[in-house]
Amino acid sequence: MKNFNGKLILIGLMGAGKTTLGRQMAQRLDYRFYDSDHEIAAAAGVPIPTIFEMEGEQGFRSRETAILKKLVILPHIVLSTGGGAVLKEENRALIRKSGTVVYLHAPPETLLERTRCDNSRPLLQVADPLAKLRELYAARDPVYRQTADFTVESANCRETVQTLLKRLSR
Repeated sequence: MKNFNGKLILIGLMGAGKTTLGRQMAQRLDYRFYDSDHEIAAAAGVPIPTIFEMEGEQGFRSRETAILKKLVILPHIVLSTGGGAVLKEENRALIRKSGTVVYLHAPPETLLERTRCDNSRPLLQVADPLAKLRELYAARDPVYRQTADFTVESANCRETVQTLLKRLSR
């Protein structure tokens, strides 16, 4: 693994715990925490579902790349990326060169449990959200693994934070 340079970038599917764990890690490291989806919505002045509705996924992804470019240059950060951030090669290259990239892995069934009551996830507003999560998992899991410096199982928050801290201190 490359040396930890003070930038921790979390990738994974929606519901993997990137934001929750990211906040915890930032607190433990005394770093600033950023959630790229939150930053996109703040910059646009509208929620993510509205961006998807008005501009489609492609418009959202363009905004995502622009925000990532601004965030990865900041020092001492923990960055939670959107689940689809790795879909663009430009984003993958950007995050790979910018910091230590960790794939927070969780199976689709766990992701469904965590996102079941969240209506702010446009890709899950379908008749069968579990089938959609399985489809996303099948397509994205290999990309997450190729992009990440290492993978951590996203189960118990406290244990996952401890695992991450140990891995970063190596």
